[in-house]
Amino acid sequence: MQSTLSSAQLELSQSAILHNYKYFRSLLDNSTKMLVLVKANAYGHGDVEIAKLMEKAGADYLAVAFSFEGLELRAHGIKSPIMVLSGNAEAYPEIIDHNLEASIPDMLALTRWRDTLRKKGLKGYPTHIKLDTGMHRLGFCEDSIDELISFIKESPEIKIQSVFSHLAASDDSVHDHFTLEQIALYDKLSTKITESLDYKPIRHILNSAGIERFTKYQFDMVRLGIGLYGFSAVDQSAMKTCAFLRCPILQIKDLTDKDGTVGYGRHGKLLNSINKIATIGIGYADGVNRHFGRGKVAFEVNGQLAPTIGDICMDMCMLDITGIDAQVGDTVTIFGEKPTVKQLAKLLDTIPYEIFTPIPQRVKRVLID
Repeated sequence: MQSTLSSAQLELSQSAILHNYKYFRSLLDNSTKMLVLVKANAYGHGDVEIAKLMEKAGADYLAVAFSFEGLELRAHGIKSPIMVLSGNAEAYPEIIDHNLEASIPDMLALTRWRDTLRKKGLKGYPTHIKLDTGMHRLGFCEDSIDELISFIKESPEIKIQSVFSHLAASDDSVHDHFTLEQIALYDKLSTKITESLDYKPIRHILNSAGIERFTKYQFDMVRLGIGLYGFSAVDQSAMKTCAFLRCPILQIKDLTDKDGTVGYGRHGKLLNSINKIATIGIGYADGVNRHFGRGKVAFEVNGQLAPTIGDICMDMCMLDITGIDAQVGDTVTIFGEKPTVKQLAKLLDTIPYEIFTPIPQRVKRVLID
């Protein structure tokens, strides 16, 4: 397929993203709010692009990991409420100055957050309380809830906007008993907090897999992450592929030296049956893992799969296109429908997140359809 690509780019299907969003939305009550995660550059898909699309789609909240991610969205005109999941005390002033909302995991952080709000003369600032119900990463534990409630009652600077927790294994039925225990503990602790107040904070615990598998526990809001990007814990056929990593062929060589090699370290061996090599414009600096080299994976060239040959380079890699009708400028698909991200993740014994998130900013995100 002749291409106009000058370099690697990640093509994002708007219709597919919206399809996936509407699928998860269809599982919920009309009154249930939807928070969409756009941290880590929207799982590698492009935070500004996805945030704008979700804002138009009607998402109630966005969430980032760090304050600088939220600042980037604000700089590009995103108006939606934005929760900062991992903000530290040093970031609190800029979180407030840019109308972001902090997630607070313990009493030390809560005290510093209250003090920052007090210095700025603010009252009733929206604040999100994270509970630890078994993930044991961040969050208030059960034995600190009474202290939390007392502190909140004495701190008019703070308004609890939401109380939430995170499920550790909602995608795996082997751990369903543990997941239900998490939900029960969350319900108990969040109820204790909300009943101590004269207003009703938002409650949320379900992630993408939780939305599908534990829908009855949707509470007031759910958090959509990897599901938006085309991955289901229940029915993958309900999802649409929304991201396609592509690049152009830079050069094609017909090689006849059966003792020749391709690439660094001479790891790409030319055999009698190999004589046509394409160099393509993408490498490990673009998120293509070096373990994909030496023929371990094949990328799509004009409808056919061409295996890598030799090591993946920083900005390029080489494919064996013997028997494939191709020319310089043709498009190569690194992932999309063929091969899929799941296939690449399986080869690395990892998860799709780790295929998406290393794709750097230099790879242009392009919205299609």
